[in-house]
Amino acid sequence: MTNPSGFGAGARLTFHGPLSAARANRLAADLAASSPASVVEYGCGWGEFLLRVLEAAPAASGTGIDISARDIAHARDNAEARGLSGRVSFIEGPATEHASPADVVICSGADQAFGTIPEALKALRPLVNPGGLLLFGAGIWDRTPTKEQLAHMWEGTTLDEFLHLADLVEVAVVEGFRPLRIETATRGEWEEFESGYAAGSEAWLLANGNHPEADEVRAKLDAHRSIWLRGHRDALGFAYLTLGVPDCWP
Repeated sequence: MTNPSGFGAGARLTFHGPLSAARANRLAADLAASSPASVVEYGCGWGEFLLRVLEAAPAASGTGIDISARDIAHARDNAEARGLSGRVSFIEGPATEHASPADVVICSGADQAFGTIPEALKALRPLVNPGGLLLFGAGIWDRTPTKEQLAHMWEGTTLDEFLHLADLVEVAVVEGFRPLRIETATRGEWEEFESGYAAGSEAWLLANGNHPEADEVRAKLDAHRSIWLRGHRDALGFAYLTLGVPDCWP
């Protein structure tokens, strides 16, 4: 299949996750208020959130790291269009191979780059400079899913894959962070993300029902929708934790 509909490319999304522009702008402003000189985002995707932080913190320089060549190319174009290419660099490659300390570290929806969620928090702790901040975004269980819901999620999904919010925050504290802000994605943010993820392909399918690959596109869309509506909807949440570290190591 050549993916003629662009399924998965996120052409109609601003962020590759359940994040509204209003929340993104507020989080970016909060991070910028610490007057960072350096900002690093692991799993930066299209670089949209990193660039918002840099716009809010004009004295900072940034680095975005992602394994997707397509996303990195998009991020570089995004930076160029916004006049920020002189203050940010984008690296294609694994986070663990390009890790370096920064005043503000961002890891949202990319914890798998470091292993499990607890392993990610452990790995990220020494990457935040003393007195710095980590924005950590990760999936959580809003409520424990039923066996039926688990069966409709991504293949291989287990209860151990995500933590409940209280347990996630506790792991962050154990690893040496202090939670400055704890918040979770709304249903509206999830609906905007999930609908937007499929919208371009659904529109393509309406206009290309006789295309040789239409049946394959339809099957992908139907499977994706089932995972959302019959699987993780109202069970899977997403947490945004703004975490601080002490001015010196304890």
